[in-house]
Amino acid sequence: MVKAFKLGDDISTDSIIPGRFFHLRSNLDELAKHLCEYVYPNLYSKINEGDIIVAGNNFGLGSSREHAAQIIKLVGISCVLAKSFSRIFYRNAINVGLLAIECNTDNIDDGDNIVLDLEQGIVFNLTKNISINIVPISPIMKKLVKDNGLINHIKKYGDLKID
Repeated sequence: MVKAFKLGDDISTDSIIPGRFFHLRSNLDELAKHLCEYVYPNLYSKINEGDIIVAGNNFGLGSSREHAAQIIKLVGISCVLAKSFSRIFYRNAINVGLLAIECNTDNIDDGDNIVLDLEQGIVFNLTKNISINIVPISPIMKKLVKDNGLINHIKKYGDLKID
């Protein structure tokens, strides 16, 4: 069981990591302190390992900054649930080992307690006692996340082996 932190629609990479702090990109721990600070003040200080971010449509739009996905993972977020993702953010998330899952997030509110069951393809909202189906994730995407990202996967197998 993890806690949900609810954001809205059209959360850009600049909203995730404000561009004015991009000079900190060589110090990811310091950069992480600014996670979503304009859309969810003090989010960084509220996160416990394994918690999730929940958003609406088009999460991660904007620039191709992979730091946005990296920082979300670095602070301990285990996955992002959203109605939809920008294509580049989605790939960056998987490539750094951050689980990005599409589902209807209307019935998940800030602070709800969530359990994700990838095998069944369901998100359980324990606070509201409901289950939500997720869009299935391809085997290679699951494997990349399990291996902690594309680089680690290639180091381990030498290619994109999924068996």
